[in-house]
Amino acid sequence: MIQGREHADDGQPSGWAPLRSRVYRNLFIAQFVSNIGTFMQSVAAQWFLVEKHSSDVIVALVQTASLGPTLLLGLFAGALADLFDRRRLLMFLQSYAVLVGLALAVLAYLGRLGPTSLLLFTVAIGCASALTAPAWQAIQPEIVPREQIPAASVLGSVSGNAARAIGPAIGGAVVALAGPAAVFAINAVSFAGIIVALVAWQRPRQYAPLEREHFGQAIITGLQYVDNSPIFRRILTRAALFLFPASALLALLPVAAAHRWHLGAAGYGVALGAIGFGAVLSVAVATPLRRRVSDNVLLAASAAAYGLAPLAVVWLPFATAIPILVLSGMAWLITLTTLNAAAQLSLPRWVRARGLAIYLLVATGSQAVGSYVWGAVATQAGLHTALLGSAAMLGVVALSVAVLPLRPCTGELSVDVSHAWPSPTLVFEPCPNDGPVLVTVRYRVPAENLQDFTEAMSAVRQSRLRTGGHSWRLYHSVGQPDTFLERFTVASWTEFERQRTERWLDYDHDGVAKATSYTVDSDRQHEYYLALRLRR
Repeated sequence: MIQGREHADDGQPSGWAPLRSRVYRNLFIAQFVSNIGTFMQSVAAQWFLVEKHSSDVIVALVQTASLGPTLLLGLFAGALADLFDRRRLLMFLQSYAVLVGLALAVLAYLGRLGPTSLLLFTVAIGCASALTAPAWQAIQPEIVPREQIPAASVLGSVSGNAARAIGPAIGGAVVALAGPAAVFAINAVSFAGIIVALVAWQRPRQYAPLEREHFGQAIITGLQYVDNSPIFRRILTRAALFLFPASALLALLPVAAAHRWHLGAAGYGVALGAIGFGAVLSVAVATPLRRRVSDNVLLAASAAAYGLAPLAVVWLPFATAIPILVLSGMAWLITLTTLNAAAQLSLPRWVRARGLAIYLLVATGSQAVGSYVWGAVATQAGLHTALLGSAAMLGVVALSVAVLPLRPCTGELSVDVSHAWPSPTLVFEPCPNDGPVLVTVRYRVPAENLQDFTEAMSAVRQSRLRTGGHSWRLYHSVGQPDTFLERFTVASWTEFERQRTERWLDYDHDGVAKATSYTVDSDRQHEYYLALRLRR
């Protein structure tokens, strides 16, 4: 059951079109306020540690404590969001964040907060953010029409970037006027706004699945889906290829501001603000660009445009480099929103949160590893070498779109569940945990269709494995040359029923239909077997 959605007036909605939806508008405003609170909290936490005369390493650990849970809990968060009602899960996690934030504010106000306890509270709030992210992204297709997903992705990224520019400034002012405890309290209240928006969302009743998956099996199934989804794997590849070299600019910009341009903290803030301003500007140009050029052209052009920024930092004076930094902010956001929208449109509902969790892991990991690598290069070989290397690699990334583009039909295939898989004829009713289940499908293929049939079965193999099968094989009979036997196993009878009734999509059936079209009379015969446990 998906909520009825408000469609745009034409086939090409503007970048602001999602805001016409009351539900999306409420959630967008609440998220924006919460994002501002998050960046205010980061400034207050770091300033609190500075006032406590903590070491530079302890101050830097605030960022690690905030982002580290995303790497540790990403897969768990995705499975959680797929197995439970996402709206209720988000409300629970935001309620938890409110309580932790208020406890932090009270301890700070009473003077009982120390550096260690502050970092522990930061980790606790970071865990809420990490567990929330996949569910938050997975609900987007439920609240805006499919054609507005790219625009919603842009608006979500703009919200984060605008908050990144506004939040620290507000946080610094509040710290100066009322102290860190006031900022911690404001951040706690900002989480409450999301709860209000979620309560106002009258989400239709969701039909319960056959039986809730076990966490371990859910994570394995999600990984198996990604491994057998060429479209989604290519999205992950493009994200990693861009973010690894692109991370050098943000990682080394403070060093460049201090040693290349001889700026203070205010100058560095202007440079960082220029990138954020470019990200905000992109909301006006992203949608028109998508109407005129393909996603692959956008990815190539954005990588090339972003590659100009490291060159500008190396060769241009500060004032002249500012427009290039603005352009880099636009390129950054267009790339990430293009890939994020492609991921949301390509993932079926049953695995959407797990897929998005893996996407976030790849994106976060690529930036984290890239920042460390480019920092090490700058330490060993100099700032100029690192930035020039980043620019050169971004040029290669732009050219690589020609050989590693987003696959055809990315974001365009139907992710509706197919009911074309024939129901098995049962003489007895298996128990839910019976299994593994062996599925065999017999085909008769004329000799002249042999090559076309075996090529078509490659897509069938990916569909079976993507939806929960394993140990897939295709056998050719030595006694009947026109007979082929497809066999694969599924972990249990319940898992097989999930595969057949909840995970099998229209384009999975299309692949089977194509393979079957090469058989005699377009026919196939299914058989199902339950494994028996024998004494040793």
